Amino acid sequence: QVQLVESGGGLVQAGGSLRLSCAASGTIFSINAMGWYRQAPGKQRELVATITSGGSTNYADSAKGRFTISRDNAKNTVYLQMNSMKPEDTTVYYCNAGVRSWSNINVSRVYWGQGTQVTVSS
Repeated sequence: QVQLVESGGGLVQAGGSLRLSCAASGTIFSINAMGWYRQAPGKQRELVATITSGGSTNYADSAKGRFTISRDNAKNTVYLQMNSMKPEDTTVYYCNAGVRSWSNINVSRVYWGQGTQVTVSS
């Protein structure tokens, strides 16, 4: 089994910063891409940023220039540094990872964290 646990959410004022972390644990053989998504009530989950195992990144337009995704492969952890935050960034943030587990190294399965609430006050 593989688990993803997010941390770092909370309340911040507009213009402030937060750093989210997501640690993967369990019977992990390897992790491919990792990413951050967010979902507001009544809306579809949307991409924030992704990062490959080699460090290539991709950002949603809303995140470009303000958010930075990074990862520590030795710790199986992905981070999201969020700067210049806006009230519209308020929602639940989820991390995901494409993982090959020791029970089946030929198959990559996507796992999701439980989500962490981010609130930006104006």
